[in-house]
Amino acid sequence: MSTTSRSVIAGFVGGLAGTAVKSLIEQFLPVRKIEDRSAQIKILDDLSTKITGTPVSTQNEALAEQLVNIPFGGALGAAYGYGKRHRPGLRPADGVIFGMTTWTSTHETSLPILGLEPKPTDTPVRMQLNELFAHIAFGVTTELVRDYMDKHLRE
Repeated sequence: MSTTSRSVIAGFVGGLAGTAVKSLIEQFLPVRKIEDRSAQIKILDDLSTKITGTPVSTQNEALAEQLVNIPFGGALGAAYGYGKRHRPGLRPADGVIFGMTTWTSTHETSLPILGLEPKPTDTPVRMQLNELFAHIAFGVTTELVRDYMDKHLRE
């Protein structure tokens, strides 16, 4: 298996694991006001309404949200793994930077610009810190699992 293939696969699996950890953390630490719907649900509501004529039902929101989070996290992890293809070895600080960059490029910039989330100035600091913590856990988990998978795929 080539270095590139191994790195992308390892990163993808790492991204899936990181997404699971992030989702678990968000079950305990609120990342948005109760009345604010997630960007994922807003996107899926729009898509569902265009396809079926109705938005995602309330009882299916948690599942629908993960149908966006899981492939997105895997894709981010694959890109991360590709970027690390020539830097073998465990580097948790890289995972911290990856998580912080992911948070900044989504929740602090692009999602508010697209109108999918409130502006950072309209979000309570505690919720922003919870979201940042969840993203750092995503990044570190991605790095830990990526390194583990990379080592096992070499054998």
